[in-house]
Amino acid sequence: MGAACARELSHQGYKVALMSRSEDILDLAEELGGLGIQGSVTDKNDLKKLVNATLGKFGRIDAVINNTGHPAKGDLLEIPEEDWYHGLNLVLLNVAKMAQLVTPIMQKQGRGVFINISTFAAYEPSASFPVSSVLRAGLGSYMKLFADRYASDNIRMNNLLPGFINSYEVDELMLQSIPMKRAGTVDEVAKTVVFLVSDSAAYITGQNIKIDGGLTRSV
Repeated sequence: MGAACARELSHQGYKVALMSRSEDILDLAEELGGLGIQGSVTDKNDLKKLVNATLGKFGRIDAVINNTGHPAKGDLLEIPEEDWYHGLNLVLLNVAKMAQLVTPIMQKQGRGVFINISTFAAYEPSASFPVSSVLRAGLGSYMKLFADRYASDNIRMNNLLPGFINSYEVDELMLQSIPMKRAGTVDEVAKTVVFLVSDSAAYITGQNIKIDGGLTRSV
């Protein structure tokens, strides 16, 4: 999903600055004519490096897309404490850290957008993703607090909640649970991200927006 978002944003004319633990991020950045940094969203120094390098190369930051994988899985009472702490750093504190670093920049610019890629399980928790379900529900609260606080500065934050997307294998049992009877595509996620970043979504903030083929109920 992250790569699809980067490609679609680039296609729409955005200059992209990308970070991932994988070396592949450097190749993708080169392909898109952007900036690539190898690092972890759990390390604030890496996030500072990304922000500073982006400002150095492009002079501004208009949008931040926070996208990570799922934290550890397992039986609810068997998950080690350290996995909960790692999950906190991976899916919630990374957003808070980026907001601390970038919000002052966006205030000076007079505008900005944050999009956090969350999960449908944030509000209909799944036993298959216990750490993710719990902590991304917390991300929903953080997002709303931030959106309310900074809306008057023309800085928006929304969460995007994908269902079963074809970046992972989707089996027949999963497909039968989806009213549309198909998995979503990474391109559909990417196009939704581009819309939420754009001026066409200028009055949308503080929302958990599901992209799940009707899998979950409205909240």
